[in-house]
Amino acid sequence: MEGRGDRRDLAHGAHREVSGAPEAVRARLLALQDEKNAPFMAKLVPTLPPESVLGVRMPDCRSLARELCREPDIGLFLADLPHRYLDENNLHALILNEEKDYAAAVAALDAFLPYVDNWATCDALRPKAFKKHPPALPDECRRWIKSGENYAVRFGIEMLMTHYLDADFRPEYLEEVSIIKSEEYYVNMMIAWYFATALAKQYEAAVPYIEQRRLAPWTHNKTIRKAIESYRVTKEHKAYLRTLTIHPKTL
Repeated sequence: MEGRGDRRDLAHGAHREVSGAPEAVRARLLALQDEKNAPFMAKLVPTLPPESVLGVRMPDCRSLARELCREPDIGLFLADLPHRYLDENNLHALILNEEKDYAAAVAALDAFLPYVDNWATCDALRPKAFKKHPPALPDECRRWIKSGENYAVRFGIEMLMTHYLDADFRPEYLEEVSIIKSEEYYVNMMIAWYFATALAKQYEAAVPYIEQRRLAPWTHNKTIRKAIESYRVTKEHKAYLRTLTIHPKTL
């Protein structure tokens, strides 16, 4: 029976013949396919058909991404959109994360985000080029949010949450996220995640949005729930937030 080590050898064999061509990259992912892990991964992304999930484990995907990002023709794979498998999208995200040039990272995101079709790939996007919190990044986040594309919106909010709730925080970012209106579950979940994190890191600035019920009721309550579950929110703040829950009779 073919084992994981054999599949890895096959993957490297494909690499010796070709490099960044879409067919070659797909062959390497297929060689790393984990049929036992695929059903578990498919359940995590219910918006995708199960047959689009190969089950490649993220550590294997990260290793492959670090290798492939050095290939001079990896652009062939990155330009081959839309991808067929979730695992291809995840690999694409992880390759993009290795880009250290800010302008190149933004351009690559602009090309990829319209094709991101699930939360897992979206949340895997963490470009190294953004770690220094470029002053221009908030404007890019606004642009992604205004695009109306669900996962571009989610990504824009996530970048504001990741990079701009600490030393580079500005109160207007809270306002900009609070006015986002969406019927999409994964957008509203990210808004809740953003405000729950803001309650942990910038409580005095964030709590008025909860007190004044500035968020949609579902997002409001989800924010409170996530904040209460956070170890970074004090017991006193959690107790107060519980009193701000919107109950059906008060809607």
